[in-house]
Amino acid sequence: MIYRIVLTTLFLTLCLGMDAQANKLPKQASIFALQPFERAICCIKYYEGIHRKKDYPYVGYGHKLRPGEHYSSNMSLREADALLRKDLKELCTMFQRYGKDSLLLATLAYNVGPYRILGSRTKYPKSTLLKKIETGNRDFKGDYVQFCHWRGKKVLSIERRRYAEYALLYMR
Repeated sequence: MIYRIVLTTLFLTLCLGMDAQANKLPKQASIFALQPFERAICCIKYYEGIHRKKDYPYVGYGHKLRPGEHYSSNMSLREADALLRKDLKELCTMFQRYGKDSLLLATLAYNVGPYRILGSRTKYPKSTLLKKIETGNRDFKGDYVQFCHWRGKKVLSIERRRYAEYALLYMR
């Protein structure tokens, strides 16, 4: 039941609050009328919000500044959108070998970082989510939603975000 309420609320909010892409849609169209990449962009924008000076080292819609980058914390929404699209395309490229799940993995990696999913030799093992995808197991909803912890504690708002991402981007 909570899943249905969260999904309905998200769809209504995203449909009403989308910027350039939504203006091209008829008034009764849903977010599913958008291409999957655009759905991912809308979802990230909704949950991340715009980051300003107080959110340093994050700028735009959650871009973490890397060494040598000099993006302004007062960037325009258009610049933030372009940076988000660039970052998400890079992550999609990183996960392209996972085919139809690459966008779902890229959207998750945008929030938690790619090495929490891919694993690293020193800090993180490969995620069970990725192991299931590699074996062809399509029943990974629980593993996807498990990426809702912050500092070891489950955060309900992040869990709602995972359910929304899964509903918007999971390709059967």
